[in-house]
Amino acid sequence: MSDQLETIEDYYKRLRKNQMKMFDSDDFETGKSHFNVSMRKYCSFKSPYNRRDYYKVSFIQGKGTFQYGAYELYIDRPALFFPSPHIPYSWECDGDLQEGYFCLFNQEFFNGNSEFNLFKKTSLFKEWSKPIVFLTDEQTQLATLYFEQMYKLNNSAYPFRCSSIKSHLASVMHLALENRVDDINPNELPANIRLYRLFDELLNKQFPLDSPAYPLALKTASDFAEHLNVHVNHLNSSVKSVTQLTTTQIIKERVFEESKNLLKYTNWDIAEIGYTLGFDQPSHFNNFFKKHAEVSPLKFKNSN
Repeated sequence: MSDQLETIEDYYKRLRKNQMKMFDSDDFETGKSHFNVSMRKYCSFKSPYNRRDYYKVSFIQGKGTFQYGAYELYIDRPALFFPSPHIPYSWECDGDLQEGYFCLFNQEFFNGNSEFNLFKKTSLFKEWSKPIVFLTDEQTQLATLYFEQMYKLNNSAYPFRCSSIKSHLASVMHLALENRVDDINPNELPANIRLYRLFDELLNKQFPLDSPAYPLALKTASDFAEHLNVHVNHLNSSVKSVTQLTTTQIIKERVFEESKNLLKYTNWDIAEIGYTLGFDQPSHFNNFFKKHAEVSPLKFKNSN
């Protein structure tokens, strides 16, 4: 796997360096919820082969090739592309006739709507799933409608445009899931991917956390290994082989995501949030959050 990680800020710098104006607005503020959408008429260049720290959904009408991890995927009909940010990919057009849209958004945007929690429990954006969903004529019409609406809203002054954009993006994701509910037979997957998939599903089933009365049950790699009836070393090895991340890193990232949600959207105090997330002492949660966010939980809560 490539060690190159392109941040969303790097992405905008690359566009400006190449003097490409793909978005009507490319303002980006680190740490803030961010979404942008563009037509694909500017995509005739080859994108770099990198991992990303942001999500991207492409509605492709045109021919071209994705280099996605170890695989080469040729697109010759309308399709949706849902890459995992952890897998490096690049796109090269085959012909000048390129239509459709693409949108990109960061983790903060993805966390900002409870409806998106459903998609974290599905195959979308997962390392083990197929990233391409080919569309029928009827589905192509629907995808066109959803992206057209997101594009108009993103460039409008409508005060509730963010909420509406999220609803249309959710519709795109549901459209994709209709096609891929059974597109991967778990029994045909390699053993390491099957185990990672079980771990991923088990991890995301725990969220969102609804009440301090029901704290996080599975908190460590050993907890998950015991629940899955495997040795912790076997779990760690399988997860690392698929994601290039340790089991502990993935758990901590997911706990950090949930901590931001709880700080933003609940009236729980800091101690309650820390306890619900599995921290024995408020100071332990404070140190954990400050390490990841570079601000204290209280300062983060008061700023939102």
